[in-house]
Amino acid sequence: MSKMRFFALQELANRQPLEVTTPSNKLSDYYGSHVFDRKKMQEYLPREAYKAVTDAIEKGTPINREMADLIANGMKSWAKSLNVTHYTHWFQPLTDGTAEKHDGFIEFGEGTEVIERFSGKLLIQQEPDASSFPNGGIRNTFEARGYTAWDVSSPAFVVDTTLCIPTIFISYTGEALDYKTPLLKALAAVDKAATDVCQLFDKNITRVYTNLGWEQEYFLVDSALYNARPDLCLTGRTLMGHSSAKDQQLEDHYFGSIPPRVTAFMKELEIECHKLGIPVKTRHNEVAPNQFELAPIFEECNLAVDHNMLLMSLMRKVARSHGFRLLLHEKPFKGVNGSGKHNNWSLGTDTGVLLMAPGKTAEDNLRFITFIVNTLMAVYHHNGLLKASIMSATNAHRLGANEAPPAIISSFLGKQLTQVLDHIEESGNDDLVSLAGKQGMKLDIPQIPELLIDNTDRNRTSPFAFTGNRFEFRAVGSEANCASAMIALNVAVAEQLARFKQDVDALIEKGEPKISAIIEIIRRYIKECKPVRFDGNGYSDEWKAEAAHRGLDCETSCPLIFDNYLKPASIAMFESTGVMTRKELEARNEVKWETYTKKIQIEARVLGDLAMNHIIPVATEYQSKLINNVYKMKELFPAEKASQLSAENMKLIEEIARRTIFITEHVNAMVEARKVANKIESEREKAIAYHDTIAPMLEEIRYHIDKLELIVDNQMWTLPKYRELLFIR
Repeated sequence: MSKMRFFALQELANRQPLEVTTPSNKLSDYYGSHVFDRKKMQEYLPREAYKAVTDAIEKGTPINREMADLIANGMKSWAKSLNVTHYTHWFQPLTDGTAEKHDGFIEFGEGTEVIERFSGKLLIQQEPDASSFPNGGIRNTFEARGYTAWDVSSPAFVVDTTLCIPTIFISYTGEALDYKTPLLKALAAVDKAATDVCQLFDKNITRVYTNLGWEQEYFLVDSALYNARPDLCLTGRTLMGHSSAKDQQLEDHYFGSIPPRVTAFMKELEIECHKLGIPVKTRHNEVAPNQFELAPIFEECNLAVDHNMLLMSLMRKVARSHGFRLLLHEKPFKGVNGSGKHNNWSLGTDTGVLLMAPGKTAEDNLRFITFIVNTLMAVYHHNGLLKASIMSATNAHRLGANEAPPAIISSFLGKQLTQVLDHIEESGNDDLVSLAGKQGMKLDIPQIPELLIDNTDRNRTSPFAFTGNRFEFRAVGSEANCASAMIALNVAVAEQLARFKQDVDALIEKGEPKISAIIEIIRRYIKECKPVRFDGNGYSDEWKAEAAHRGLDCETSCPLIFDNYLKPASIAMFESTGVMTRKELEARNEVKWETYTKKIQIEARVLGDLAMNHIIPVATEYQSKLINNVYKMKELFPAEKASQLSAENMKLIEEIARRTIFITEHVNAMVEARKVANKIESEREKAIAYHDTIAPMLEEIRYHIDKLELIVDNQMWTLPKYRELLFIR
């Protein structure tokens, strides 16, 4: 291990960009080639089977066994054209990753004859062994297995030689064990609630879709250097490492040219993404060295989530072939920007109207204001829950770290939209609504530009920012499943829109004209949710104080933030919309607390090992060299002269001794603290103990290790340093 760092640097010096060739000069020739999309369905399915699939997607019509067999045969025929040998139900358990178990098409036919078969039964449902997945309090021994069932709305795809079928994952007793199941229910809930509200304005609207555009940030590290850092390998972040003399101070990275090796990686990644129908479009450097971003064209929310999950595994695979390791940890390097995954969220109708975009008429703009204000109400009433939906042990390192949104959910609207809302709030109905002859109602709402793009800085201090025709949920972590944030947001908006419709209907029943009723309720909501309209003030303490004064959730402890899922208002919301039951919420929180504990536990073990087996031996070896030098000085020079010449070495010897003693004592104390915490039976209380007691020890130990890095001879230091990890490509 002592020489791995230098072997890695030598290997790095010989790296060259790989040659990447596109399958065709025309993107459309290979875009979606590995996806069983509608075009492939029309080619490989009988007419009745194709209609069964499209009806299931568009109308929710169940697929019977006969149709399932026809679909399975057609899907297998298409897959065989791509040399596929296996199939898998591809699902998203509560691990923030994806899961798959590959089965071959091979079966015995008559006698001992071997045939390839793929029936409707295998397509529709399986019983994967789920004993290794976290299921919370739902799981008992006899319930270790579960069901996976095909999500018809997300097309099957091929990776390597495996046909992947997107599925939901539920327990024997019907509870959701994944992210997809509650996401689909949340999308259905917001569809119904938003459609009901839309029909106040346009009876032709019969369906509302949720759109999502994610922005994936990530770091790349050379694989040789990565392998020489056990902390990166085991935890995804550097548990020690002094900052480089230069990191991102000059801010010359973002708009700089992309390094050739990284460009080659991006080219191949985009090709593979396009084959799988992932519409990636934008690539660029990010602010930190070796940090980059990839973003797609917006898609329907469920499909966008699937594509992001597929992308993350694809990125790791392609990176390895280019001699990189991909880091999705939210804060892999202390002192430089972390990585997020901004979720751009909006609602659109089946008539082609984007509900978060201003219109050309006053009535269209009233509809626009209606959805904006109801979204703000949802964020206001459930800001703690929204924060819980994006919180994790890893994302906690990034939030509030002077480059990311603080652990406070507020909304930035910009000057123009704020003025419109203030105008409505301050005006009476008679001021806003008047009769205009045969034209019906005339609305005195200031003209709203078609593009509401504010020039003020919305970045970093705006966790939930309006950006012209959508809201950008900026607090989502880079390695998170987008579904977690989208479930919470869409359920909250669905509940709020249903409440709005009830409030408006109540006024109409009392004889209030429809437009006046809508405006009256909107005015009431504008006043109520005003505390969440908060632009922020950098990262100052005043920012946090103001947020607390406004009644926003300011909790920063990750285990305590998870409590928001089990608040009476949250449980009532999830149950009333049919998205999740109390039992499912309790089980998921148990998983969240357990996951938090395990991640801190692993970090503590890794840091303790590295400190005692790598850092302390190297530091004491260097200390011995200094001591030897002092003794030789005394032999060579008179005592006074020797003392003078050895003064600096004596200081270093003493400093190394102090710091190694501190590290040793605190590593031992951390071990004892873990022993105490591990005996706690409650997962919540155990997570709190790890957060309050053990997590702070990691930083205390790190501080002294980082100081030793500055002292110890560079040739003796075993771990690649930040200047090497971040700048050598």
